[in-house]
Amino acid sequence: MVQVKAIKAFSDNYIWCLTHNADNQAIVVDPGQAQPVIDELTKNNLTLEAILITHHHYDHTDGVNQLIKLFPQCKVYGPNNSPFKGITHPLTNNDTITVLNTTFTVLTTPGHTLDHICYVNEAIAFTGDTLFSGGCGRLFEGTAQQMWQSFNALAELQPTCKVYCTHEYTQANLAFAKAIEPNNEALKAYSAKVDDLRKQNQITLPTTIAQEMKINPFMRSQLAHITHTIPEAFIHQSDANEPWANFASIRRYKDNF
Repeated sequence: MVQVKAIKAFSDNYIWCLTHNADNQAIVVDPGQAQPVIDELTKNNLTLEAILITHHHYDHTDGVNQLIKLFPQCKVYGPNNSPFKGITHPLTNNDTITVLNTTFTVLTTPGHTLDHICYVNEAIAFTGDTLFSGGCGRLFEGTAQQMWQSFNALAELQPTCKVYCTHEYTQANLAFAKAIEPNNEALKAYSAKVDDLRKQNQITLPTTIAQEMKINPFMRSQLAHITHTIPEAFIHQSDANEPWANFASIRRYKDNF
């Protein structure tokens, strides 16, 4: 079975490294920096087989060119509509790829950016900057309605599916989530667990789809009470009570929290 390890990059990024006991090949997801990946590959005598890109932002792609120079046979998978020009194998919704004998389905998940995709199967989801534990990415290019549709697609994954996002934002996301749902007991318990992990400088990921359905306000936008604690100035006025409008209100509040 494939193993997933976090390689730390920048101040709060994770580059996910996939390996398999059967061989010495590796896959990395969103290498914003090359050197941490090179160090990991060298340490473990690994050859880079492929790179998976979720979207074009520099902190997900800047390491690609240097890695390709070292591993010229490496495939670079990514969205077919991406401004990033280093993709060798462009992908669109429902495409499948197989790496390290593991098959992933591609979900197009616009919202954070218009080119954002996620790589998913029954056990693993690489969600980039779409779904964070306790939160979601900022809407730099897409709309709240697009992002809500993207979240709906992710919500259909297996409850036990492990979610690997690209940033260590969990603690800050949960502080905001508790402002949205101060009486959510599952959220309070999860927040306490995350606080303990961060005190020990431990990673808070992966999370699971089931966990996010319990504690992530963005994944709970369909609930009638979810906007009750949001100040009126941040409430999205059109299509009131539509889940995507609730999502828009939560995102607007988070942007100013």
